[in-house]
Amino acid sequence: MANLKDIKRRIGSVKNTRQITRAMKMVAAAKMRRAHENVLASRPYEEKMLQVLNSLARRAGDSLHPLLEHREAKNILIVLFSSDKGLCGGFNATLFRRTNELIHENEGKGIYLSVVGRKAKDFYSGKNVIMEKSYIDFSRDIGPHLASEIGKDAVKAFMSEKVDKVYTVFNRFKSVIAQEVIVRPLLPLIPEETDSDEFEVDYIYEPSAEAILGDILVKYVDVEIYQSLLESWASENGARMAAMDSATRNAGEMISKLTLQYNRARQAAITTEIIEIVSGAKALEG
Repeated sequence: MANLKDIKRRIGSVKNTRQITRAMKMVAAAKMRRAHENVLASRPYEEKMLQVLNSLARRAGDSLHPLLEHREAKNILIVLFSSDKGLCGGFNATLFRRTNELIHENEGKGIYLSVVGRKAKDFYSGKNVIMEKSYIDFSRDIGPHLASEIGKDAVKAFMSEKVDKVYTVFNRFKSVIAQEVIVRPLLPLIPEETDSDEFEVDYIYEPSAEAILGDILVKYVDVEIYQSLLESWASENGARMAAMDSATRNAGEMISKLTLQYNRARQAAITTEIIEIVSGAKALEG
């Protein structure tokens, strides 16, 4: 009977685990829906702002503002968006793999790393990179103020020529089960060539082109960082929802197998007892 007790204890343990994973899936689903709405609402603003800024930057040239200045990339800063917590499938693993590829592509250069999320901080602590900044427990209060703080630190590092190039690495939300790792050059701004003439108009700058560009460029950095935060947060919750759904289904399958094993062991025990009783009865008759 000891074997039956062990199996029953395992079934109870797996059922408790299934309750936890099911609850975590529901929480992640609720967070993901809100995060997805925020992502969809902010994408048009980001895209339109980038179009306007591209048009301005093409006219201004890289000498009009320091954030447009292109110089030899001796040192680079990578702003990496990870999660604070685990249990989200391969969300962080794919990020770290792509970040390691980016570091390898820039071998021989100074690598500075600003990480958003405890998982990235833990993973790269002690690695051959310089930890510039870390922003942990960010998920408690995701907002523009956090993006502004991250952007301000990135701009300061670039303006002081501590670094010559800034990248962001994050998961772009595509669907609940699909995220795409994006490596995006943030600074200096590289104007994109486009065939669209929507913003190809003559501008009258007031008070000056330098002042306007300065304000827009800093705002652009904040918007890009904020969009990366939203994309990463939606992707994290989508990945966690999928991982917890898979764990819940696996727990259900394990419960079915253990229940079958329990019933077989119980039937075998009952059969053994019946045989013992019948054998004892025959012995008494003899």
